[in-house]
Amino acid sequence: MDDDSRLKDWEQRTDMPLGIASLVFLGSYAVHVLEPDLPEAVHVLLLSLTYLTWAMFAVDYAVRWRLSGAGPGFVRRHWLDTVVLVLPLLRPVRVVRTYEAMQRRHGEPRMGLHARVAAYSALSISLLGFSGALAVYQAERSAPNATIRTFGDSLWWTCSTLSTVGYGDYVPVTTLGRFIAVGLMACGLALLGTVTGSFSSWMLQRFDLGEDENKRPPRK
Repeated sequence: MDDDSRLKDWEQRTDMPLGIASLVFLGSYAVHVLEPDLPEAVHVLLLSLTYLTWAMFAVDYAVRWRLSGAGPGFVRRHWLDTVVLVLPLLRPVRVVRTYEAMQRRHGEPRMGLHARVAAYSALSISLLGFSGALAVYQAERSAPNATIRTFGDSLWWTCSTLSTVGYGDYVPVTTLGRFIAVGLMACGLALLGTVTGSFSSWMLQRFDLGEDENKRPPRK
């Protein structure tokens, strides 16, 4: 079996476990942040689950690097996987890839290309926004002069940031909070650009189909 076959086989075997690990990460992190009054033992368990999911992604990354045979070039070719490994907030987005892989295993996806792009982008934005709101809330809630004091404030700020509106009524004051804000801005621009481009492409296709139908000679 060559390297490409082994790599594809490994990816097929790990799609579902890593998708579940992404959800476990998001769930344990959410409870850890939103329920600070839980017993210390519960928080230790929740943190252990988050570190365990990170270890799973690290092992998967290392194995795929080894099986690819690409050496250092693997990092450049799989830059998104590298970012997901380094930035835990992007880990829940891995669920989208798992869902897409499951759809393809059962044949052709039910939705068309443009519909899948819009649906997966919306799911990615939702997962990214929720995890980003958790991280900003954790970083900002106890900071001096902070304006983001509740999780509701954090959700509102995240929505305005991802949509690139930025009302300015809530702003992060910590270094970590601002770092997260930069990441959310970049992701928001990328995802919104993807949706806009897909919608524009769909509209052009519809117009082309309409022109082709108008050019057809009338039936006798």
